[in-house]
Amino acid sequence: MMRRVFWFMLGAGLAIFVFVKIRDALKKATPEALGQRVVESASGVGERAQDFAARVRAGMAERETELRETLGLPE
Repeated sequence: MMRRVFWFMLGAGLAIFVFVKIRDALKKATPEALGQRVVESASGVGERAQDFAARVRAGMAERETELRETLGLPE
């Protein structure tokens, strides 16, 4: 009898766990939720691109200064 109760409780617990996980996954898969995640991830792309471009320009200017000093060219 105890084995049946154990297996019943184990099955019920597993069913509840799976139900909660599926419910959470369905909430994340709604069009509104997907759109919100896309907006959040895309909002930082422009800032990161500007930061990258600024770092590239700074590196280019630094390298140009190094080359001018090495070759003895005026600025």
